[in-house]
Parts: sequence; C-alpha cells; structure tokens
Amino acid sequence: MFKDEILVTGAAGKTGGYVVEHLIDLGYPVRAMVRQHDERSVALASQGASVVVGDFLDHETIRAAVSGVKRLYFCYPPQGDRLVEATAIIAGAAREAGVEAVVNMSQLPAREGARSELTRHHWLSEKVFDWAGVGAIHIRPTFFAEMLMILGAQTIGSEGRLYLPYGDGCHAPVAAEDIARVVAGLLTDPAAHVGRRYVLTGPVNMTVAEMAGVLSKELGRPVEHVDLPIDVWGQMLSERVGLPEFLVNHLMAVAQDHRDGVFNAVTDTVEWITGRAPQSLEAFVRVHAAEFGGASAQEPGATVGAA
Repeated sequence: MFKDEILVTGAAGKTGGYVVEHLIDLGYPVRAMVRQHDERSVALASQGASVVVGDFLDHETIRAAVSGVKRLYFCYPPQGDRLVEATAIIAGAAREAGVEAVVNMSQLPAREGARSELTRHHWLSEKVFDWAGVGAIHIRPTFFAEMLMILGAQTIGSEGRLYLPYGDGCHAPVAAEDIARVVAGLLTDPAAHVGRRYVLTGPVNMTVAEMAGVLSKELGRPVEHVDLPIDVWGQMLSERVGLPEFLVNHLMAVAQDHRDGVFNAVTDTVEWITGRAPQSLEAFVRVHAAEFGGASAQEPGATVGAA
C-alpha cells in the first residue's frame, strides 16, 4: 500500500531522531529536516530518510521542505526566542501545501499569563496552528527524563548530588523515545486527534528527592537532591554553564511552576495512543547508567529541553 512521505523537523534532536526511526520501521517514507549536514544527518540518511536542510526562520527553505507532504512534525529548539515567528512561517507553508495534519511539540505548562516567555510562546504557537487550519494536534509533555542527565549527570558523577530547585513539587518524567512513539502514532493515524491537546507523562509522579532515590538504587551509589533557591540556580546556569538569558529565565520560571504544582500530573496517553506503557524512571536510568556520571556524561546545560 502506498504511504505518503512525512516531514520530521528537528530530525537530529531528541524526539526527532526517534520519530524518524519509528516511522521508517512502520514503512513510511520520511523527509528529515536538519539545520546542517553533519554526522547526525548522515546517520538519518543511512536509516533511509531523505534529508533536507532547512531554517525555521527562512520562508524559502521551509516551503521547499514542506512541499509535497501531507503530514509533519514541528519541533522548535527551546534555545531560540522566535518560536511564534517560526510557527507562522511553517503554518503558512503547510496551508499553502495542503498539509492535513501537524503534530506540534508544545509543553505541559503552556498557557496565557505564564511566567516564562517561552511557555507563553508555546501557547500562542498552538493558537497559530489552530487558526491556520492545518490539522494541528498538540502534544504537551512534562519534563523529559533526559533532563536529569542534561542538568545533573556531571554533578551526580562527581559529587553524588543532583542540584535542582524544584522543592517538594512532583512530576512524572517521560522519556523522549516514548514521546516519539506518540508522535509517530499520531502522524500515521491523525484523523481522530486533530484539534486535540495531549499531556504526555511517564507512569509515576515523583519529587526530585524520590528521583534521587531511584538514581541511588539503580546506579549503586548514593545520590542526594540539593534543593537550591531558584535565583541561585539561575545564576549558576548563567555564569557557570553559560546558558543564554532567555533560556535561563525559562528554566527558572518552570522551576517555580514545578514548586507550585503545575507539573503534578500523570496521564495514560502514551499507552492509549501507542499500545505500550511509557518506561519507568528505573528502566530509563538502567539504560542510560553510563551517562549518569560515566565517561560519556554531558556537561550540564550543554543541550536543554525538547528537540
């Protein structure tokens, strides 16, 4: 049976690479959009994807990337502060091309009046896609499980400490691969989901102290959660890690949201859409044990957020 080609933007990112893999496994031709040709684009091509270079803020490259496809996945990098502009460009190109379904990566706290400018931009981005009439489906994940590696791997390895200013608030961390399975499921059968907003979480709501307990058990060494004041943590991200001000402000704002209970949610959406439950934090840590303080551990803040 003939299957239409599907465009995956951010194909070299955390969720994008998994989405490409899942769609190809399901027999769909995939057009993978990347920012530049490098070893990651070579890997995508080796899987069978058709790789195109595109810039979210360049009308012509986006028109070329969208031309001829009916379904696409939109995932804008959180480091950038021009999400709404990028959304307008790709939504316009999608409308011109007759796109029938867009899966849009948003975030759980997306809402009017949010402290974070990026979070407000996600709320506006959802509205732009809805107004464009391109079959938008919005996914709103909680914090990725990968955030524990990105923001904590180095200090977990060197000090046995996880510095996060999240207080006693809870969230149910969800792995990028599980999010990608949802995206692939929505792209292959979008009709019943158009216009919907789905909160995606892992299976268990936990405080960060409880997550540190899981890390201790699975890594076989003590890991302590250190609950810093949010402003102190923000200063560390800015001065020691070197994150841009826009992203630091976002991370500080969602830390306060976490303390206020905004992320306190557990849903069964991953299992409902994909037929398989999301992996537990225990399973995630076992798979990625080497990255929690091992030789391959990332510098905290090297790459932050969903992509």
